[in-house]
Formats: sequence, structure tokens, C-alpha cells
Amino acid sequence: MKLELRSRFYSLVTTLLTPLVLIRLATRGIKTKAYLQRWHERFGWFKAPQFNDHTIWVHAVSVGEVNAAIPLIKALMEKYQDHSFVLTTITPTGSDRVQQIFGDQVFHVYLPYDLPGAVKRFLRKTKPRLAVIMETEIWPNLFRFCKKKNIPIVVANARLSEVSMKGYRWVESLAAKAFNDTAYVAAQTVTDAKRMIQLGCYPEKIFVVGSLKFDIIIEDHIIRKGEEIREHYQNSRLVWIAASTHQDDEIEVLDAYAVLKQRHPKLMLVIVPRHPERFQSTTQACRNKGFNTQLRSEIGLCDIDGDVFVVDTMGEMLEFYASSDIAFVGGSIANIGGHNVLEAAVFSLPVLVGPNTHNFTEITQLLNDCGGSQTVYDANDIIRSMEYLIEDEAARLAMGKAAKVLVEKNRGAVNLTMNLIESAIDQKPLNEHITNKHFPKISP
Repeated sequence: MKLELRSRFYSLVTTLLTPLVLIRLATRGIKTKAYLQRWHERFGWFKAPQFNDHTIWVHAVSVGEVNAAIPLIKALMEKYQDHSFVLTTITPTGSDRVQQIFGDQVFHVYLPYDLPGAVKRFLRKTKPRLAVIMETEIWPNLFRFCKKKNIPIVVANARLSEVSMKGYRWVESLAAKAFNDTAYVAAQTVTDAKRMIQLGCYPEKIFVVGSLKFDIIIEDHIIRKGEEIREHYQNSRLVWIAASTHQDDEIEVLDAYAVLKQRHPKLMLVIVPRHPERFQSTTQACRNKGFNTQLRSEIGLCDIDGDVFVVDTMGEMLEFYASSDIAFVGGSIANIGGHNVLEAAVFSLPVLVGPNTHNFTEITQLLNDCGGSQTVYDANDIIRSMEYLIEDEAARLAMGKAAKVLVEKNRGAVNLTMNLIESAIDQKPLNEHITNKHFPKISP
């Protein structure tokens, strides 16, 4: 009874906070117009195709989660060719990425707010046979109504940082209930799994399968595009990419580049800001430093006189990784929690990354331990690391090779997650042989 009252109280609070959420959306829409569009979808009002009972729904918050989900979604499409697919995101950039990769192979709609009416409308219109929720998007009402409608939920690539765990404390019992409404939770690491158990998830629901990010798929066209971009540069140019950057990252990167450019005139910096609303401010910051700054949207590719090239377009980061020599991965000097270092590692790039990587603690540590990355705290650290990598080609190549080997050695999470999904969708117990062979036991 207490849990039922808490659920009602949660729904009331969520309803009361909705105007504030809409104000925040409108504020973001000042810089990114897409946030001002399709609001009705966020309340479960949308026109959907006529779905049958053979529909699989996958939710991925934004670009990073969509990228991580790509190999799993492709495996699902291969396995369940007679099914329709619904993909939901929360951000417009996530929506754009879904359209770019899957086009009309899927039906995309924004995930509704966790309001009872909106959730019921969404489930009624999409009729999912299975829900796959990427990472740890725990929405009590959504999970509760899926359970009532007998829609099995698999939380894939699940992670729970210390920061996120503290954030769930105020709704701990509801978060635990949501976890326990799932069929399975496919955790990235033992640490993630233990945190979920501390939050109240039943140990028997959790299996440690590794990170789907290691199963990253690099299509041939990305390799070809990277080669074309690289051919455009002079052979003597060394290309340093700063990817998924935020303001605090860029301050240190640009300060470092000002020094490095003086010492190494052939060094070119490619910056890929994390959010499109920052394209203009990033460009202005580069020009304020006196750099000849060119934009992807204006000239296509950087010319011979360019110092800094800002990729002010969406969905092209992998192509620019493929054409670079050294990578800095953002959100890590900025206190964001880091972004996916494996997107650089898979291209055999040596990786520089800041200290704030709590969203990717284990992956970043593995990359550091194998010699594929170095931690940098500020501009001075960046200068020291870059000098070493610029001047010692053998060390640069060895570091990049170590990064690529790490990715290859840790692939396999897609297959393990598919085992869980097949069990959930067919409502059959996991094969005991598979369980004992593949999934580590987790205890509180």
C-alpha cells in the first residue's frame, strides 16, 4: 500500500513539474529550434502506423545511446525480421541519428513524459511485444504499465554511476520497483550490477554482459569517407580531433593548441562540439584566439590555410575520427562525466581524456591500463602529451594499436544481450548452460 501511495505521489509531482519541463524545452528551443517541435509526442499524442503484436520497441536517450544501440538493433532486425521496430529518443539529435542510420526501417517518436495518461497512450498505439531500454533510463510509470500489460523489459547496456545512484535516492523504492518490473538487466560491469542491487534490484534479474560500446560497428562507407577526408589534407599535416567537446574542454584545448601551433605549424585541430546549440560559440571562441577557423557547413573541408576546422554538422564524428591521428574526448575536463572513448579507440587513435569520466569509469580505466590513453587535466598536460605523440610516431602508433586491440578483445556484449532478449520475448527460462558459461553471478 505504501508503494502504491508513493506511485500516486510520484505521478502527482511529475504532473506538477511538467510546466517547468516545458519551459526548459522552450529555453533550449531558443538555440535549437528542433526542441520547439513535436511537443505533442512527449504527451503520447502522435499518428502511428497500424502495429500488430509483433513490434519491438527500443529506447535510447540521445546520440551516444543510439550509437551504442546500433549493433544490438541490427542484431534484433536480423533475428526478428517479421517484426516492426519502434525507436524512441528524448533529444532532437538522437532523433536525427536514428533517421540517419535507420531511415524508414523504423518508426521514430519521442518518448512521452512519465505521466500515466501519456504512457498509456504510447503503449496503446505502439503495442510493443518487447521493450529494450538502453542504459539506465528508469521511469517508474513506464515500467509499471509495461508490467501490467505483460510487456517484458530488458534494460540493455545498463550502468549506474555513483552520481546517478545518489540521484535515485529520493525515489529509491520506486526505482527498485521499476528495476524489478523488468525481465532482465544486462549490466555493463560488476560495479554497476552491485549498485543496482544496493538500490533494491533483485540479484537474479541482473547479468553482467559487458558494454555494447565495444561492439561498435564501423560501416565501410565511414572508412571510405574518412579516407576521402584524409586525402584532402596535405600529407605533412597532423590532425588532432577534439570530439564531443563542452565549453570547459575547449578552453583548455584551445589554450594548448595556441602553444602547439607555434611549435608545430602543420598541426591542424578539428573540433566537434557535443551539442549543436554550441556551434556558434565554439566557432567564436576559436576566432577570438586568432585562429583561421573554418566550418564544415560553409566550405566542406578545411583548406590549406585553415588552423581550426569546426564540424558544425550532426552525425559525422566517426568520419572525422577516421581521418585523424590523435584524439581528445570531451566531457572529461568539463565536469560532465565523459563521453565514449571507444569511438576513437576503434580507429586506432591514441586518446587523451580528462579526469571527469564517471559515466565511463571502467572503460576509461581499461583504456588507460592497456596504454591506449593518457589522462590530461589542463592545457599544460595536453601540451606535454601532444608533444610526446607528435614527436614520437612509433609511440603514437603503438598507443593507437593498444586502443584498437582493447576494443577487439572485449566484443561480445551484443550476443549475450540477445540471449537475454530471446529468453524475455519467448518467455522461456535462460538456458542453464548459457548462464553458467557466459554470465557472472552477482550477489549483494
